[in-house]
Amino acid sequence: MSKTTQSTFMKLYKTDVSKYQKKKGNFTYLSWADAWALLKKECPDARYGVTKAEDGSPFFVTDCGYFVDVWVEVDGISLSQIHPILDNRNQPINEPNAFNINTSIQRALAKTIALHGLGLYIFAGEDLPEPDAITPDEETKMYRLAESVSKELADDLKVKVSKMEINANNYEACIEKVEQMIKNKKGDK
Repeated sequence: MSKTTQSTFMKLYKTDVSKYQKKKGNFTYLSWADAWALLKKECPDARYGVTKAEDGSPFFVTDCGYFVDVWVEVDGISLSQIHPILDNRNQPINEPNAFNINTSIQRALAKTIALHGLGLYIFAGEDLPEPDAITPDEETKMYRLAESVSKELADDLKVKVSKMEINANNYEACIEKVEQMIKNKKGDK
C-alpha cells in the first residue's frame, strides 16, 4: 500500500500549536521557545543563526532604525526574517539595549520558524489549520483492521473519517489503538 507523504512545510503547517499560543494585548503569538522545541521535535536537524553586521554586532542600523536578521534551516532550506527592534507596543526603539535586541531576535526566530510552516496560521490570523484527509489506501487499511475487532468499530471509524475526526494528523494513533484492540482481543481467547 502506498502512503502519501506531506512536504515538511505542510506537515509543520498542519501542526496544531493552539495549546502553546499566548495573548499579549491584541496580539496572538507562539513563543520562540515553544516554536523551537516543536520544530526540533519534528525536524531534529533544524538549525538557526543570527546574521551579524560588518562590525560583528547582532543587529543592523539603517536610516529607518535598528533591525535583526535571523535564519532557520529546515531540510536544507534556509529562510530568514529581518525584524525591526520594537518595544512591547510594537513601536521602533531609537536606542535599543541588549535586552531589546535579544527580544527582537527571539521574535524573529519564531517568525522565521513560521515561514517553514509551524504556527504560520497564527500570523495569518486563522484559528487552526485544516487537517488533511487520509488516503483511500489508509482508509482501507484502517477499516480492514477494525473489522477484525468488530463491524461496529469499522462503521464508527467510517463516520469519524467522513467528519474529518480521523485525518492525517491522528491516523497513526488511530491505527495503533485498533492494533492494540486486536492484541487485547487475542489475549482474551
